[in-house]
Amino acid sequence: MHPNDLKANQFSSYPPQAAQLAVDNLPLFRRLPEIILSILLREVIEYDWKFPAERKELEDQLSYLNSLTPDGLQSLVAGFTKLTLSPSLEKNDWVKSPREFVERLTADLWATHQMDSFRGVADQYQSSVGSAIRQEQPAAARLGIVVVGQGVGEYGDPIFQKLRPYGVYFQNVKPDNDLRVVMDLLAKRALEHPIPYAHWYVDGGKPIEATAPGITSVSYSALEVPRKALLGKMQTIINSGGGGPEALRTLLAQMRPEDLGFSNSPAGAILNRFQVALLTEGSGTQIFSTTFAQWAAREVLRRAQPLTLLVRFAPRQRQRPINELLTANRTNPDDDPLGSLIDADIGAYYTWLNQQRLTGAKQSSFLVWFEGHTQALAIGSSMPRGTESSSSTDLNGLLELVA
Repeated sequence: MHPNDLKANQFSSYPPQAAQLAVDNLPLFRRLPEIILSILLREVIEYDWKFPAERKELEDQLSYLNSLTPDGLQSLVAGFTKLTLSPSLEKNDWVKSPREFVERLTADLWATHQMDSFRGVADQYQSSVGSAIRQEQPAAARLGIVVVGQGVGEYGDPIFQKLRPYGVYFQNVKPDNDLRVVMDLLAKRALEHPIPYAHWYVDGGKPIEATAPGITSVSYSALEVPRKALLGKMQTIINSGGGGPEALRTLLAQMRPEDLGFSNSPAGAILNRFQVALLTEGSGTQIFSTTFAQWAAREVLRRAQPLTLLVRFAPRQRQRPINELLTANRTNPDDDPLGSLIDADIGAYYTWLNQQRLTGAKQSSFLVWFEGHTQALAIGSSMPRGTESSSSTDLNGLLELVA
């Protein structure tokens, strides 16, 4: 089917808000090449479950495309029309199932040696759209806090080496009332800026209770039931011998919240979909708590673009053969606190890098603390880079510097 043959009733299987968005933009969709339209529809069909920041990005993109003259739109998407699709791919229903179509499209582009051309066209398209859309500054300076090293005793090796060039390394931090102070600051910022999905708490273990309104929380511990359910389904595919990586990938891509034991409550639909994505799209998030915490932090920053993000790493299980790791019914695995600290240290660095990709990066602040120990590192516009401090301070004092 060609895009100019699209009819409004073809979007009837979309969720309500997504269907309305598609119908509202039907004249635009009819003028787009099939490849870029299928990619757009992959985002449109998920509209009901997107965070506010994601919705705005999609709406801004559609608004910009609608504002172009016919010649301007044709010039912007001309590169996509030069790419060809295999006959088998053209038979797929890219309207009803755009996500599956885009997955097959990726394989097709590789197989037909068009991936480099596609990347060049896509980069040019994204650059043009991105430069034309006005980026709004956040309602407050962003703050990222990462807590690492839970369960680690004596440790004498250098830490925060990747982050030290960008901030102040503190060597004499008093750890009194540490985590409660951090949680209080998170609650305070949530009350001062009551914006949906703007304040997050990610925990790689059992979370500290967050009683203040406005805090969105996800944790490895709270997702134990969905994780085990997913591992069981993955193990079934592997043991059947009838499906390879493609079958496993299809299983993960088609997973719905109810398949993993999440409720069908409309109020929790957005967060439930997000948590399913964490478990099905992240590599190792079902198995390793440190991987879960790092991937969750990345996705929160990329998708929700929060004002405040607190990430606390917890000990992960020790490395074992993959077949053992995928066994959902194994109980009480051995923890590896030191290995987890190394994971969390680099995870903190990646979290800072991802925060730097958001608008307002120059005004944002970042703090990473070695839990229960005296080392911390703070990054902010007023903090001198690449310096060290041996002055005695506490976590509350450091938070006052960055908040």
